[in-house]
Formats: sequence, structure tokens, C-alpha cells
Amino acid sequence: MTTDLGALGHAIKRAQYRNHRTMDAALGEIGVTLVQWDALRAIDRMPGASGHELAVATFQSDQAFGTLASRLVERGLIARSAGRGRRFEHALTEAGRTALTEGQQLSIGVLQDLFAPLDEAQRTELLRSLQKLTEGM
Repeated sequence: MTTDLGALGHAIKRAQYRNHRTMDAALGEIGVTLVQWDALRAIDRMPGASGHELAVATFQSDQAFGTLASRLVERGLIARSAGRGRRFEHALTEAGRTALTEGQQLSIGVLQDLFAPLDEAQRTELLRSLQKLTEGM
């Protein structure tokens, strides 16, 4: 039997949508959105990264990330400083680090609930399959 690739693509999209909505709702409890928290995670992983590098890491356009970064600066979650040329470098503030840590703690429970229907072998196989699909990205 041949797999319906359209149905497979749709199932992946539905799973991603469920993950995003659930995480966004949970993160709302600490006053950040999933997009903001993802930016905080990227800034933490990539100290001194440029806006372009962070945009790529968070699947956004440069313009969208610039707007997001400006909002994070206004909220006191990140600081931007001049780098080489026209480059801005980004760093977490203490408030940003607190939001990142609280978000990480929340995400553990959310992800455990989201993946609860799968046993450990199924989770491992899903991870392996998704990694294979995204190799080289």
C-alpha cells in the first residue's frame, strides 16, 4: 500500500499546529508568546549573533525578526548593541533569562503531554524520521 503523501504532510502540519498552540497558551502564563520565547532561546544559543543569523535560526525574515527584537528590547527582555558595520548583536537581559528559564520549565510538561500518546520507541522513531527529513537544512 502506498502512503498518501498529502495526508502525511497534512498530519505533520496538524501536529506542528497543535504543538504551537499548546506551547503558546502555556507561555502566555508567563507573559511571552512562542515566537518571543523562540527568539530568546536562539539568542541564548547564539551569543552575539546578528539579526540575520537569528532570523534564520527562528525561521523568520530579517524584517520580521527586527520588529520582534525591537519589541523584546522595549519589554526589557533583550539588549542590542552595535557590532561590526551595520550589524547589531543581541543578548538576553536578566528579565529575558528569567523568561527563558520559566519557559523551559513550562515546556517540559507541555511536551510530555503532547507526546504522551507515543511510547518511547515511537518517539525515538519519529525523531529519527524527522531528523532524516531535515538533514542538511
